[in-house]
Amino acid sequence: MNRIFAFAFLSCFATAPVIAGEDAFTPGPVFEEFGPVAGVDANYAIPAEAHFKVSLDTNKQADAGTLHRTLVSAARFVNMHARAGVPVENIKVAVVIHGGATKDVTNAAYYSEVVGGENANATLIKALTEQGVQIVVCGQSAAYYDVGRDDLLPGVQMALSAMTAHALLQQDGYTLNPF
Repeated sequence: MNRIFAFAFLSCFATAPVIAGEDAFTPGPVFEEFGPVAGVDANYAIPAEAHFKVSLDTNKQADAGTLHRTLVSAARFVNMHARAGVPVENIKVAVVIHGGATKDVTNAAYYSEVVGGENANATLIKALTEQGVQIVVCGQSAAYYDVGRDDLLPGVQMALSAMTAHALLQQDGYTLNPF
């Protein structure tokens, strides 16, 4: 009886799916340097006519010299849905930045003086904005950190506030994607 139980128990593991791990994550097809994703054998289908209008929110500053997790997530969102067959023109993403994260969207002069070193996010922000991802900084946070529009990286917009940006994005059909 114990052999039958042992065989049944072990056979469960033989039919279990293999988890690929970190190596399964690769960037692309839209952002070739950012936003790695893994292919998934999903059974929760994305309708062929799906349109995504998603906003992401962040207020925590990244460690100096590192990519901001939410900005990387914006690239991941676009890459994973494009890879899954959603036309790129049907994927709209906005990132609303406030609090300490405001510093992560500043130009070289501001960043090096206030944070120190080089802003690792500059190349990512350029790639995101070139693909139509909106990056909107909270004007109230910018005022708090003494960040003017001239201190922002090209393509980064300044709103009156993060609350204003989210309200306007929601009126435009964007949903807030929590994570």
